[in-house]
Amino acid sequence: MADRGCPLEAVPLPAEVREGLAELELELSEGDITQKGYEKKRAKLLARYVPLLQGVDPSLQAENRIPAPTQTAAAVSKQRKPRPPSSRDERFRSDVHTEAVQAALARYKERKVPMPSRRRSALTHSSVETYTPPDTSSASEDEGSFRRPTRLTSTPLQSPSNTEPWLHRAARGSSTSSSASSTSSHPGGRATAALAGPTAHAHVADVPSAPPDVTTGLLELSGRERPQLASVRGVARGCSGSVLETAGGVPVSSRVSSKIQQLLNTLKRPKRPPLKEFFVDDLEELLEVQQPDPNQPKPEGSQMVVLKGEPLAVGVPWPPSLLAVLQRWGTTQPKAPCLTALDTAGKAVYTLTYGKLWSRSLKLAYTLLNKLTSKNEPLLKPGDRVALVFPNSDPVMFMVAFYGCLLAELVPVPIEVPLTRKDAGSQQVGFLLGSCGVTLALTTDACQKGLPKAQTGEVATFKGWPPLSWLVIDGKHLTKPPKDWQPQTQDARAGTAYIEYKTSKEGSTVGVTVTHACLLAHCQALTQACGYSEAETLTNVLDFKRDAGLWHGVLTSVLNRMHVVSIPYALMKVNPLSWIQKVCSYKARAALVKSRDMHWSLLAQRGQRDVSLSSLRMLIVADGANPWSISSCDAFLNVFQSRGLRPEVICPCASSPEALTVAIRRPPELGGPPPRKAVLSMNGLSFGVIRVDTEEKLSVLTVQDVGQALPGADVCVVKVEGTPYLCKTDEVGEICVSSSATGTAYYGLLGITKSVFETIPVTAGGVPVSDRPFTRTGLLGFIGPDNLVFVVGKLDGLMVVGIRRHNADDIVATALAVEPMKFVYRGRIAVFSVTVLHDDRIILVAEQRPDASEEDSFQWMSRVLQAIDSIHQVGVYCLALVPANTLPKAPLGGIHISETKQRFLEGLLHPCNVLMCPHTCVTNLPRPRQKQPEVGPASMIVGNLVAGKRIAQASGRELAHLEDSDQARKFLFLPDVLQWRAHTTPDHPLFLLLNAKGTVVSTATCVQLHKRAERVAAALTEKARLNTGDHVALVYPPGVDLIAAFYGCLYCGCVPVTVRPPHPQNLATTLPTVKMIVEVSKSACVLTTQAIMRLLKSKDAAAAVDVRTWPTILDTDDIPKKKVTSVFRPPSPDVLAYLDFSVSTTGILAGVKMSHAATSALCRSIKLQCELYPSRQIAICLDPYCGLGFALWCLCSVYSGHQSVLVPPLELESNVSLWLSAVSQYKARVTFCSYSVMEMCTKGLGAQTGILRTKGVNLSCVRTCMVVAEERPRIALTQSFSKLFKDLGLPARAVSTTFGCRVNVAICLQPNRLGKLAEQGTAGPDPTTVYVDMRALRHDRVRLVERGSPHSLPLTESGKILPGVKVIIAHTETKGPLGDSHLGEIWVSSPHNATGYYTVYGEEALHADHFSARLSFGDTQTVWARTGYLGFLRRTELTDASGERHDALYVVGALDETLELRGMRYHPIDIETSVVRAHRSIAECAVFTWTNLLVVVVELDGLEQDALDLVALVTNVVLEEHHLVVGVVVLVDPGVIPINSRGEKQRMHLRDGFLADQLDPIYVAYNM
Repeated sequence: MADRGCPLEAVPLPAEVREGLAELELELSEGDITQKGYEKKRAKLLARYVPLLQGVDPSLQAENRIPAPTQTAAAVSKQRKPRPPSSRDERFRSDVHTEAVQAALARYKERKVPMPSRRRSALTHSSVETYTPPDTSSASEDEGSFRRPTRLTSTPLQSPSNTEPWLHRAARGSSTSSSASSTSSHPGGRATAALAGPTAHAHVADVPSAPPDVTTGLLELSGRERPQLASVRGVARGCSGSVLETAGGVPVSSRVSSKIQQLLNTLKRPKRPPLKEFFVDDLEELLEVQQPDPNQPKPEGSQMVVLKGEPLAVGVPWPPSLLAVLQRWGTTQPKAPCLTALDTAGKAVYTLTYGKLWSRSLKLAYTLLNKLTSKNEPLLKPGDRVALVFPNSDPVMFMVAFYGCLLAELVPVPIEVPLTRKDAGSQQVGFLLGSCGVTLALTTDACQKGLPKAQTGEVATFKGWPPLSWLVIDGKHLTKPPKDWQPQTQDARAGTAYIEYKTSKEGSTVGVTVTHACLLAHCQALTQACGYSEAETLTNVLDFKRDAGLWHGVLTSVLNRMHVVSIPYALMKVNPLSWIQKVCSYKARAALVKSRDMHWSLLAQRGQRDVSLSSLRMLIVADGANPWSISSCDAFLNVFQSRGLRPEVICPCASSPEALTVAIRRPPELGGPPPRKAVLSMNGLSFGVIRVDTEEKLSVLTVQDVGQALPGADVCVVKVEGTPYLCKTDEVGEICVSSSATGTAYYGLLGITKSVFETIPVTAGGVPVSDRPFTRTGLLGFIGPDNLVFVVGKLDGLMVVGIRRHNADDIVATALAVEPMKFVYRGRIAVFSVTVLHDDRIILVAEQRPDASEEDSFQWMSRVLQAIDSIHQVGVYCLALVPANTLPKAPLGGIHISETKQRFLEGLLHPCNVLMCPHTCVTNLPRPRQKQPEVGPASMIVGNLVAGKRIAQASGRELAHLEDSDQARKFLFLPDVLQWRAHTTPDHPLFLLLNAKGTVVSTATCVQLHKRAERVAAALTEKARLNTGDHVALVYPPGVDLIAAFYGCLYCGCVPVTVRPPHPQNLATTLPTVKMIVEVSKSACVLTTQAIMRLLKSKDAAAAVDVRTWPTILDTDDIPKKKVTSVFRPPSPDVLAYLDFSVSTTGILAGVKMSHAATSALCRSIKLQCELYPSRQIAICLDPYCGLGFALWCLCSVYSGHQSVLVPPLELESNVSLWLSAVSQYKARVTFCSYSVMEMCTKGLGAQTGILRTKGVNLSCVRTCMVVAEERPRIALTQSFSKLFKDLGLPARAVSTTFGCRVNVAICLQPNRLGKLAEQGTAGPDPTTVYVDMRALRHDRVRLVERGSPHSLPLTESGKILPGVKVIIAHTETKGPLGDSHLGEIWVSSPHNATGYYTVYGEEALHADHFSARLSFGDTQTVWARTGYLGFLRRTELTDASGERHDALYVVGALDETLELRGMRYHPIDIETSVVRAHRSIAECAVFTWTNLLVVVVELDGLEQDALDLVALVTNVVLEEHHLVVGVVVLVDPGVIPINSRGEKQRMHLRDGFLADQLDPIYVAYNM
């Protein structure tokens, strides 16, 4: 025992003290006692021995480890405290590791990380009891750094002032977005939340309010109200957290922003590896390449020599084959026991003798060869593969089947019993069976009954499996062979004996073929190495179908006529001591176990005093190669040495499916050298170098040897990647074996067979080391002193992060050392890596105990991150906790890693807690772009000239050349036009308004409209006593009343302002917007209907706004029929006609001034572009409150005389097909809609085109369907709309887009491409689509690429530029003109530009030059209006009406909306498109930035419990496609992202709602 280096061993401790210590260790590891209790009891036990220990020189307690000069005692002595490892299949922890982890964590005590917040389940919203009061923190004892104000520590029940806001919050049922207890992880949030309740509603008015949104959509999608978050930007709308000011002056609630602040503080730490920066060309966006660290350890040893195993014993009469041996034992020793099977109670149910094994195998072989036929042909011929499907509890039938197949010259392929149709990895096993050409499966009666059945009663076909016949091989189903029948040849030959399956790291299953010769050689080598002798007893706990369980327990045992006692997995679960009891009762000489079995028996051994292990001469530890098995072996020895176990009996071995047994430790009597241990530096290992640890004590890996190479084998270690050069003696590489006893191929896979089974290692000079090929084992390790083999990990678990290698098992062990027993199941932790952004990222998934609170789990997660960071110096990219029992299981316990990885990547893991750390891990992002000093505008023009590029300038047709026969153009003022029409064509219908049922609810002819306008004008002058130039707010639902009121205002010289009416169900958020526009526009009077007037003055309204301050409110429902004496005629065309108020998507409220001249110019341009004349009918499905929608509703029909069919978009909610039915019914050639209408039709009518056709809906009349928008065209939506309604006759080319903005509501409209102009050839070409490189766009460049190339983004031109409109592209900063295909701001000059802002709420100074910009170079005279949109002009090959080449205008996006991140300009829509593609349950997405963090809000269209799958997927896709690290992922319900009437996302309102904690998110994840 002394040579095992335990610190207590200098003094011999009595057995009972040893046992007591071991029990204490167990209690501690299982969480039964605390660390303090453990130390107390331990001290007590050792009290009388401690003085003796103190005087011992620590170096005497150490043992000799690898290179003798560098002995370090302390690490080993610490190591040797036996610490029972985990119940995991192959992962165990060692005590030095636990201490290292605890020490590492102690350093991190102070740092806080923001805890994610989740919504409590919907069921608990209403009940008060389920709310944790916000100030009862459940901080754990070790949170020394968290100090709270003492007055808040009392529980709410003692302090009524605290209870109130809490109850108030609970009663409202608006469960707050973060778990109430989560604030212990961010001190800032507690005080404010608790004290804010009563004051939060007291006075909203003092908050510096930001502009409201007029356009927030009432478009409810799928019957839900889209929340109108937009009432007043930034005001905390009814939140129960006090309002704070933040950097941007935007008030926010304390909770969310304090978390974000904390996240920022966490991220301010410098990243660990300082990367060498180098210049990166903008366009290439090369990722950082991690430079080698000059201080990294390098191998210094000499080149290794090939290690030769002892020769196979000569002179021993080895039999010609295993079957010959079986025949010999079966006939000469028929009564000798071969195999004993146990039931789950541990009783021996059956003992198979050698006689029985021989006769039953013969019977099976005969049946297989002679009794199975199909179409009178034998079903099987020699060499065919047969599947063996036997449960782990039936070794007897398996053994008969295996030898029966060998006798019949068939190739057995043992596989696991498929329990369900969806077993983890089952599909890959099916693929293996298919590729092996398996058609027959052997099984037992009982097993066949348990398999899933199809309706026919046959065994079901499993997913991915070939069709199989099932043969039950119980005795009664087999035929006795005739006396003279003998099986074929009995000597070992080159043919395949059996195929053993192996699952690779990626999850694919391959079959390793083992020939008869190799099978025999392997059995002989094992016999010699283990010193097996005839009639020995072996207890086997392993799976007998593969690996060491098969090699020792089924094959080698027969060679030596041994008796195997097979212990099923089910019995081990019930009684972990069963194998020890069987060793004891059968006096077994050898036992075959895994570390897990030793660990389990330690947990169960307390009451057992009577077992003895003195009969054992070999305890083979099959997974001894696992670095963490050492602690199991030591703990086991510590406990059982007093029960007869000798230290030299423990024999770890290493094996791999390809090379079979690689090495095994021999007991001294068989000539094995003494066992060794190595304490290696984890840092050295990560660079592939062996360094005996001297100073770092914390991050060490202690490994034990796995003995010597097998007899007759050569072993060497080669470099893992590239040419298989031999490693140096102090270098870690892949172990390779050359011997006659290894597997020979992967069945059917010639390519990888060559690289794995036929490797030729070479010296540094390139000389082959041997003429025999070597087999790669997939094990990483080195050769130590005494020619002992050491294994430090598996190739399958290798993760290369940057330039360093990490082993999955090591990381599992570190996680296990963080007091896991409280929070997660110890045996259920999976570690794997996924590739994100060209590097491996480490993922750790664990099963959480049901009783662990969210906060405790989160704390455990952050401690695990810190421990791994400290010990391995590597970041974990994602740590996920899943509910108990949900990870896919491997057949015999343990976790199915590749299946877990697959689920993670597909978003099917369904975690209950997630912590992502992309900020820490991702160190290979491209360098942030450095803004170069700007090139001056003059140089840019010269540059373009030199490059032969023209200046990007384009214009619509000249107005002067277009003769317009209509009288209307003679009128500069719309009121004159209306009067003229009322006079000349009084009964010509102008407007038809439809309701949801499609019936006409009101109409207006020219004369009717004129008369109604007169009445309104009379009321305004007489009742309201308004003067010329006063502003009037028109608050009407969409309809003819609104149009009449508009002209009524013009008739009496007032200035109309159209305002969307408040939503009666949502007054609190929509009414403040109305009030604000009325106030900001300085309206002297409000015109409206009776119903809305009552609403404006109602009690509910009084709760939202001060109703006493409304100006005069007139309802126009019952005004008397009066004429005005004279219609007001403005003194000049530049007089203000109306104000157009709207809110930009960035939340800025602005009214633009439209003069009479601009108004009529706008109508004239649209008339010419769309060929509108009195005989035309057009259908409009737009909101009539601002922009082009307003112009089409209220202005164009009066000017051009065409009839407008008005379809209010709100009506589509109750009847989605209303608009298309109207278009069909009225045979409208031209129709206008918004993206939100198009989306409703696409989603709502997708499956109903057939029904619509039967109702007679026919869209073949449509020439142009224009989408009115102020954004980049949504190609995907317009294309799917066109495709979908092609069945209803919609022409393929009909759908097109438009572009307008605040400064000019109509810049582009695609003209009527199939009308009269088209016949004359003047309609212009179809809109073109180009593909640009998204990466170049981020650098404000346009680079055209081919369709389908990586990073390509399709852009469609936004329609044809209107007559009279000129467009130029200007540099955003220098204001110089840009060349063709250069990205810049779109500037516009036209007679219908607005004349200026009436008010920009809050940002007047910024926008002064929006309407009067001049170029800084070139044509400096023209006055332009800046649109605020980025785009480019490109001259195409097509010609337009005038014969000139057509200039296409491409809109990329609003400048205000862009996100400046890492020195580059991102358009939110691009990031959102990527995110929506990431998973099918993402319905919608919006992004914005907050203090330089990218926040992604995702609408989940799926189950709440699946929400957390999206966090990693969203983070991955944004990293991969945009090279951005997401800071916060917010998961919300569908319909939370606010959109305006045009279907545009209101990202700023969403941001305010998020910061004011009003989104009620399902989950908020703060990425570290």
